[in-house]
Amino acid sequence: MKRQTKQAIRQTVIIAVVMSGLMLLLSILATEGEQQQDYKPGSAVISSDVLEYKPLVEKYADKNDVEEHVDELLAIMMQESGGRGKDPMQSSESYCGSRGCIENPERSIEQGVEHFATVLNEADGDVQLAIQSYNFGPGFIDYVEANSGDYTQKAAIKFSQEKYATADNQAKYRCPRKEAKKIDACYGDIYYVRDVMAYRNSLADM
Repeated sequence: MKRQTKQAIRQTVIIAVVMSGLMLLLSILATEGEQQQDYKPGSAVISSDVLEYKPLVEKYADKNDVEEHVDELLAIMMQESGGRGKDPMQSSESYCGSRGCIENPERSIEQGVEHFATVLNEADGDVQLAIQSYNFGPGFIDYVEANSGDYTQKAAIKFSQEKYATADNQAKYRCPRKEAKKIDACYGDIYYVRDVMAYRNSLADM
């Protein structure tokens, strides 16, 4: 009888442990699901991780005389990383020419804001052109000036197609958007301005 009682207690303990583990796992998965939804490009939801960096963005925006563009800078960060990682503004390439050389969030923001200020100046204050050039690089500004003169979605697509067509190694371009892949516009993100501005507009409603 005692042996049966002990076995019943063990079974109850095991079941309780298993159930606790399952509940914990479900809680973690639910949290991760919410975070992934926040970070989904184009969802127009600014994550709490990005908003935590707002004081630093304001600091360097003021230093670079672009304090009126803090919302655009936060929106760029959201599009780039959702505020995650050591390089939340993905500004390594503008700093050293390759990915991953910045491993400090504040340094990433400092460089990202400075880079935005530079392309904004080169774009003569055209915010959308500056935003797309943050993604494409300043060469897009020269391209636009030599053609239409102002940023347009059509110009972004054509620039991407031409850069992709003449690339030495097309395999290095992931082309994550199906719409872009269909038209061979795999250099950079042709919908970068659209999504960044959607994030920026969501900040105005907060």
